[in-house]
This record gives sequence, structure tokens and C-alpha cells, in this order.
Amino acid sequence: MNNTVKNRSELIFLYDLKYANPNGDPMDANRPRIDEDSNHCLVTDVRLKRTIRDYFINHGYDGTEGGIGDIFIRDEDGKPVTGKKRGDSYKDSDEFKSKFIDVRLFGGVSAVEKKKFNFTGPVQFGMGRSLHPVKENFIKGTGAFATKEGAEQRTFREEYNITYGLIGFHGIINENAAKHTDLQEKDIAVLLEGIWKGTKDLISRSKKGHMPRLLIKIDYQPGFYIGDLLELLSLDIKGEKEANQIEDVSDFIVNTTALNSMLNKHADKIISISIEKDGRLDLSEPIINANLLNLT
Repeated sequence: MNNTVKNRSELIFLYDLKYANPNGDPMDANRPRIDEDSNHCLVTDVRLKRTIRDYFINHGYDGTEGGIGDIFIRDEDGKPVTGKKRGDSYKDSDEFKSKFIDVRLFGGVSAVEKKKFNFTGPVQFGMGRSLHPVKENFIKGTGAFATKEGAEQRTFREEYNITYGLIGFHGIINENAAKHTDLQEKDIAVLLEGIWKGTKDLISRSKKGHMPRLLIKIDYQPGFYIGDLLELLSLDIKGEKEANQIEDVSDFIVNTTALNSMLNKHADKIISISIEKDGRLDLSEPIINANLLNLT
């Protein structure tokens, strides 16, 4: 039975991290991406999509029978693979969509001879950003090995991180593009799992300290969505700390008053609101009429 996505949805995702680098810039010594004017940390949508894809790969989404599908943008045996080599794994546009869950979600381009097609992804995220200014740290340390045989001096390493950041992403699930990639409702369920659990699975040296805090999915009646929902969230800092001195999720309350007001205003256009919230995150008001996603 075809269960292609038929309604537009909006996503809000908040996660935080401590003493980690959420998205290093390879053109700038892998420093965290920080807006020079606001001092807010920035995270690309590519980073979030990689988090989701890595979760799929690490949890067996490999095209085996009964699974949700293979992953198109992936390495083979831990090594980068060319688009031409990856093209050997599908025979036409129908299989390109049916076989790869990341194509159905995020779209994909096939430039292989006799297999040239381009699908725009139904699931799109804007640039992620911290909801407050952050503090960047520069750390020097010694490596494990000497520079050459017989040397007494070990190698040095340098790295950057931020003390703390609450990062917010806004996303759209476009029902019109879903028709072209055959995006299924079950794919969306797996997407939400990948967002939440994939973020918690970021336990490499530079990423350890990531925790998902809030995920909201709002489903709308056809032909409508609100937009810019992330802009309706703000932070109420506890105590006497400044915004750039936040060090933990316990240092603030996420103010949801404006968001709830907007959701109430358009209640007749909303089909459902679903939410996953970490127990340590405080909200000024519960999200109205929200059902639990049960991702944990």
C-alpha cells in the first residue's frame, strides 16, 4: 500500500554540547563556525544530515530484506567512493529512489552515463545556530608520538571547541517534493529516530558531549505551514549569568510563549503536534496539544 507523505510538516530540533566542536570549518583550521557579528555558533545542514546517515549506517540500514533501505551517500569499506562506482548499485531512477532512504529524504544526483537524474529532497534544514552567543576555546596539547625516531620531543596538537552551545535547527518536509522521491510515512519515523538517537550517538573525540534536548514535529492541513518557528524560541537565563556564560542546560529556560501563541493562532490549520523532550530541559510552557514521539 502506498503511504507517500501527503502533508507538509515543520521540524524544530534543539541539541546541546559541552567542550566539543559541533561543526569545524576545514578552511579555518577546523575551528567552530561562529558568526562574527552575533558570536552565535553555526552548524551546516550537511552536518546534521551526516549525523542522520551515520546513525542509519551504524544501525544496519543497509538494504537487507525487511530494512528501510540502503544509504546512497556513504563510503565503502571505510574509504571514499566515486559517484560512478556507487552508480553500480542501482539500475534506474525507480531503484535509485526505492533503494536509498537518504535519496527519498534528502534527494540525490546521479550523473552516471545513462543514469542521469536529479531529485530535490523533500526534507530540508536551514543553517543550525546556537540560541545564544558562545565562548570559543583554543587548546594545545601533546601527541602520542615523537616527530622522528630517537627524538625526545613529542608532536604538538592544537584544537578548538566551545564551552557550551544550545543549537537549534528548523526543517521542512515538503509534500510536493515527496511525490517525486516517493517519500513514505515510515521514512519520516526513521528520520526522527535518526535525528534524536543519531545526535546522542555522536561520541567521537571532537563530538562527545552532544545531547538531544527537544524535537517538535508539526503536521499541517494541505497548502499551509507557518515557517520560521525557531525564531519564536528564546532563552531565559537563570541567576546572574550572561548569555555567553551558559555552561549547562540547567542554566536557562527555553521560553515557548511566542511559539505556543503562534500555534494557537493557527490551530485550525494544524493536524497534529508531536514532541520528544529531554527531562533536563526546562520549558516556560509545555508545547500545546503535543503527543509524545516516544523516541527514547
